[in-house]
Amino acid sequence: MLFRVDADSMQGLAEQIAAQVRHAVASGDLRPGEKLPAARELAAGLDINMHTVLRAYADLRHEGLIDLRRGRGAHVVAAPETPWAARLEQQLRDLLDTASRMGLSTDELVDALLERATRVR
Repeated sequence: MLFRVDADSMQGLAEQIAAQVRHAVASGDLRPGEKLPAARELAAGLDINMHTVLRAYADLRHEGLIDLRRGRGAHVVAAPETPWAARLEQQLRDLLDTASRMGLSTDELVDALLERATRVR
């Protein structure tokens, strides 16, 4: 898995890392049992503090997405779907249905979401 962080983002570095793992798990790019990069390696590769990576991993462990053990590393938990992923999937389906009923195309919906996200940051 390739990680990227944006130092200029309003989102913290740890949250950026955690969000990328969440996305990879939800999309199936990361499967149960797969190992995440060692915190020290990832931090060196991203040129950030190791504790930033550990904070991201700790958040993911708290959410139940990964198992984090000293000496063994971080592994994606065997649960195929997490509660937040199921909720998000349902909300996305609802949003797409609503947009369709309103006559919005998928492209128009995406543009509206991107515009809103830019204003929120």
